[in-house]
Parts: sequence; structure tokens; C-alpha cells
Amino acid sequence: MDKQQEIELVTNCQHGDKKALDTLVRLLEKSVYNAAYRMLGNPDEAADVTQTTFLKVFENIGGFNPKFRLFSWTYRIALNESIDQLKRRERTKPLEHMPISDTDSPQETVALSQLSDEVQSTLMELKEEHRSVIVLRYFSDCSYEDIGRILQLPEKTVKSRLFSARQQLKNKLNQHGVYSS
Repeated sequence: MDKQQEIELVTNCQHGDKKALDTLVRLLEKSVYNAAYRMLGNPDEAADVTQTTFLKVFENIGGFNPKFRLFSWTYRIALNESIDQLKRRERTKPLEHMPISDTDSPQETVALSQLSDEVQSTLMELKEEHRSVIVLRYFSDCSYEDIGRILQLPEKTVKSRLFSARQQLKNKLNQHGVYSS
């Protein structure tokens, strides 16, 4: 969606257009859920954060500043909600299995599931600031510029934090025997 279409959608949402609100949710729901899931590692909590994110978007759409991108603004809300949820947790819960392709053999399915669980578990060991840049870059395909806008960081800081996060993730995966350099 280009900037003009985005402004039109936001304007319509601000005027209470339910169809525009539905469109906004359809456009961003999967991305918001994926980011929350990668931050939290729990599908139920990710669904709750997704719902809370859109409630906050709807409540605050009147104050949306069109100089920002709707995507970045919404992602920032989702990440803040995810971080708040992590703070409410007493401890990290194990992940449930993610769906695997029907075309994989049973051995491949088990191996992919184990690898996915190990990567997600290791991702959960990273600090929130490192996990968020990994999630945004590799699971949400955000550019450095988008990540900077979402996290309200200079692009140089994003690159530096992403480098550190990758190193930490690599080291932890290596310690778990998942990755060898």
C-alpha cells in the first residue's frame, strides 16, 4: 500500500469507517501476530497481544501522525505489548510445535520441528532488545530503516544491535549443539 492509500485508510478509520478498520486488521494482523509470537514464543499469548494491539490502534488512531508509517506505528505498539507481556510472565514457557509442511517426510517433519523448537527456545534466551531486532529483521522482513522507526533507534544502532544479537544467537545455538561454525 502506498503512502496516499495509507493516509486514506487511516482517515477513514478516524471517521469510524468499520470497513476501513477491517481492512487495516486484514493487512496487518498476520505480521503483528508473527512478531508477537516470535517475541513471546506462545501462540495464545501472541493472539492476546495481537488483539490488544489492534484495540490500542483503534483507541489511538485519532492521534496517529501521518508523517509515520502505519505499519511502523502498529509494530511499535505490538512490540511494546509483547514486552509488557514478557514482564508479566513469571518464567519462560516451552513452545508448542509449529505447523510443518505436508510434503515433508516424517523424519524431516520431526527434524524440522526439533530445529524450530530449539531455535525458538534459544531466541527466547536473548534479551528483549536483541530478540526484537532479530524478529523484525528475519521473521518480519523489515529493513534497517523500518526497524529504526519501529524501535525508535538510529539505523546505526539497529545494525550494531542486530550484529550483537546474531552473534549471541549463534553462540547460544552452538552451545546447544544446533549450530557449529
